Amino acid sequence: MFDASDPGFLADPYPRFAELRERGDVHWHEGLGLAVAVSHAACSAVLRHRSLGRIWADATPLDQFVSFNMLHRNSLLENEPPAHTRLRRTIAGAFGRGHVERLRPTVEALADGLVARLAEKIDADGAGDLLTEVAEPLPVQVIAELLAVPEADRGLLVPWSHAIVRMYEYGLSDEGKRAAEQAATEFAEYLRDLARVRAADPGEDLISDLAASDLSGDEVVATGALLLMAGHEASVNVLGNGVAALLRRRDQWQALVDGAPRDVAVEELIRFDAPLQLFERTATADVEIAGYRLAAGDKIAALLGAAARDPLVFADPDRMDVTRAPNAHLGFGAGIHYCVGAPLARIELAAALDALTRRLPELRLAGEPSRRPEFVIRGLRTLPVTRG
Repeated sequence: MFDASDPGFLADPYPRFAELRERGDVHWHEGLGLAVAVSHAACSAVLRHRSLGRIWADATPLDQFVSFNMLHRNSLLENEPPAHTRLRRTIAGAFGRGHVERLRPTVEALADGLVARLAEKIDADGAGDLLTEVAEPLPVQVIAELLAVPEADRGLLVPWSHAIVRMYEYGLSDEGKRAAEQAATEFAEYLRDLARVRAADPGEDLISDLAASDLSGDEVVATGALLLMAGHEASVNVLGNGVAALLRRRDQWQALVDGAPRDVAVEELIRFDAPLQLFERTATADVEIAGYRLAAGDKIAALLGAAARDPLVFADPDRMDVTRAPNAHLGFGAGIHYCVGAPLARIELAAALDALTRRLPELRLAGEPSRRPEFVIRGLRTLPVTRG
């Protein structure tokens, strides 16, 4: 199998995934305590099968994770029909009121400004960190615009998000768990206050729409938290992982500089080095996935990084190709839990690629990027860059 804490595996898990795919579609992972699907077909089945759901189990002890559990118990991501149907209808309806297109000029201006600042940093110091200057601030600024978080408060969002999502990793320390609960408490209180203000004085933002909907107070708070955690973490890591891969493959970077479609390239960045490697489901009835039998209550995970390199779906899957189309990656999920924020994420990532290749066509690595030591959320800690 694989050791999810092994630095060598974390550096490049894809050869091990290939070995597992050759042996079968689904395997039992003793360390994780669940079955893992590794082929594209099996992962797609896990994500789509109606007898496999997101069945939330509260973190325990209950009295130590009150806020963390509240955010997830009321989340669109952690519910199945009929609760999921009601939540998604309301949230998708709010998104459908034009928020994505309304934000497009703002997103493009934000990306251009952040890349301009990175260029100034490189000119002044000889190098800059693309994560610090572009990949991390851009998604949080976009989500903050979507939710109309005041400028003075935006610095609070990233630390909250980082602390909370670490709870999704396996083997987290007690200190990390306490930090996650503290962040969940602070974030929930902040969003509750923001929703109260927007309910009294609505604006052209998503929180105003949600506060005026049929969602409960806890559901509004949980939705705001989900948008930050899912939207921020994924976009940071797609951009970090993707640009690092591009800069190691000069022909692919040059293709973008020469005008290869940004929207097509975004899909390949999501596929090539998946920001979310594992997504769990729980069987609600006896079910069979690619010949592997699950009893009701059993857990199975789709290894999205393994699905993204399946040669039965992707020609030459270990090669990055920014012109690859069609691109049937599962990075935004599938079935009823397909990412509701995918259109906004695509705009954001395309804007960042456009600004980088236009303002810094000669961009190069200034050193070896350092990787975060987690498996489920795959990303970098630093991405040093300079001009060629």
